[in-house]
Order: sequence, then C-alpha cells, then structure tokens
Amino acid sequence: MTIEKQISGLCKLSDFIKAFLEKESENYDEIDEECYTILRKSEIENSWFTIENQKFALKQWANLLTEENLKKWLSNYQIAKIPKKVGLILAGNIPMVGFHDVISVVLSGNIPMIKLSSKDKRMIPYLLEKWNGFSAGNVRYELTERLANFDAVIATGSNNTARYLEYYFKDHLSVIRKNRTSIAVLKGDETDGQLQLLAEDIFRYFGLGCRNVTRIFIPEDFKIDRLFENFLNFKEIINHHSYANNYEYNRAIYLLNQEKFWDNNFVMLKEDERLFSPLSVINFSRYSSLDAVKDFIATNEENIQAIVADPALGLNSINFGEAQNPGLDTYADHLDTMRFLEVV
Repeated sequence: MTIEKQISGLCKLSDFIKAFLEKESENYDEIDEECYTILRKSEIENSWFTIENQKFALKQWANLLTEENLKKWLSNYQIAKIPKKVGLILAGNIPMVGFHDVISVVLSGNIPMIKLSSKDKRMIPYLLEKWNGFSAGNVRYELTERLANFDAVIATGSNNTARYLEYYFKDHLSVIRKNRTSIAVLKGDETDGQLQLLAEDIFRYFGLGCRNVTRIFIPEDFKIDRLFENFLNFKEIINHHSYANNYEYNRAIYLLNQEKFWDNNFVMLKEDERLFSPLSVINFSRYSSLDAVKDFIATNEENIQAIVADPALGLNSINFGEAQNPGLDTYADHLDTMRFLEVV
C-alpha cells in the first residue's frame, strides 16, 4: 500500500537525519555536504535560522518519525480513498514549522499544493525530495507560487493577514491560523533544573515560535533573580545581531519612557499583564490566587498555544522544556488538521 511505503520512507528519512546529525563535519560525505549546504544557505538567507536551531528542529523531527509514532497517530483517522488537492500556505517564523501540515496532507491520502514561506524555502523541499526517494516515488506533492484548482486550504499567518486569507478563501473549505503564543505558570518551588528547561521554552528559536513562552506567572514571593540565574545557558543569544538589535531597541524605549524593567544584559523582564511581549522581553505578573491565572487563561484561550507548568497545578499543561517538542498529535491553534482532512 502507498501509505505503508510513505511511513517506511519517513522512518528512513528519520534514520538519514539522525546519521547526519551524529557526524562531525570533517566526516561528511557528498550527501551530507548537500544537506549541510541547505542549512548554510537557509542561514544566509534568513539570519534567524541559525544552523544550530535548524539542527535542533531536524532532531525533533527525527525523533518523532518512528514507525510506532506514525502508526499510532494515523490509527485515529480515516485515509482518503480519492486524493484531493489541499493548498498549504506555510509560515516561516521557525525552521520547518510547516512540515507537520505537509506530512499530514500526504499521510491523509491527499496531495499538498505547497506555497513555501520566503523565510523557509529550502529545507522542506529537500526533506520532501528525500522522503519521496525513500518511499519509492510514492509521495505526491506540488510546489507552487500561486494556489489554484485546490479542494481545500490550510493557511498560517498573522492576525492581520488572517483576515485577508479568510476573505480570500471564504468560498473554500479552509483552516486559517492566527498569532498565538505560550505562557508559563510557576508554583514557586521549581528546581534550578526546571527553570533551566523553562529557558529552553523561552529562548529556543529566539522566541519567534507560537510555542515560545512570552508571559510568566509567578507567586507573590518569588525572586526574579532565580529566573536570571537559570537563563544563563542562553546568554550567548545576545551575540546574534538581529536579536541584539531588538534587545537594544526595546531597552532604549523603556528607558526613554521611564518604564520599570529588570535586565541581565541579554533579556529583559517586565511586569506587564499583556500576553504577547516584544522579542528580547518576557512579561511577568505575580499572582496570589491560582483562580486568577485560570481566569486569564480562559479569557485568552484563543491566543494561547501552550501552557508550561507543573502538572500538579491542573492547568492542562506541558512539562518544562517540552514546548518545542510537540507530538504528532499536537496541532497548531488546537485545530485537528487530520480530522479536517477527513472531510475534504
């Protein structure tokens, strides 16, 4: 069956990625050099896509794409008997963020028509080409600059572009995603290890993903210094020129406006009720009642992608350090892409 060959191909792709990531550059063969060249060109074209972060994203995909994971995921869904064409307008805020949509459409028995983001235009086509090769040519897809003659569409954009997309695709079956971000809720007795994992949830991909934490709730007596002390593993982030530009700009604005903030020379903490924070800034607020936190979550449900917290708080949360490791059944905007594809 085609689906079996596609799954087998993804498993082989996983093995290929793992083998590449385990090698030192001096041991690269011609195929490894080709993969590294893709990473390097992506970084040159988009400075946010550092080779380190691209390799991190590849590692997450390699760990996900096992036969057990794929079959368990797909067992919950019906596979299309007659393939439909599904337009995909991919985001480009973090490396390979659109790959989940791509594999979802293919493994649902449909054909993706892919409009790549200009910020992430190299690695996804490369992975697709490899997957198709490992699947004996059984992965059908189209790369396009303009969507036409499609049966449904899945698009990701900002809140502003989402309004345009909703209007443009109003006569089509569609999923239109908008801006989201993530929060963390601390009990106060977190270990240093947990707070260091929280730093991963905050700083990975420079904080550009919808699963990056931009707002932290802390107890009334929690010491801010504990956060700064445990964020030091990411202090080199300030050496990235685009991040540093954002840091310097936001710091200057706060100083000019005489706004209160805490600073450790690579990230600022600001006591602010807003969910979204500027790049290089983390908003925080103190709470005395968990009910107030729950009210905030309920009010902002449509804007929150993930909640990082100790499971004991009962907030339908994920553990510290897991924000950038979503499973195959973790969907953007909490909209089940595979269930949507069943009705296309």
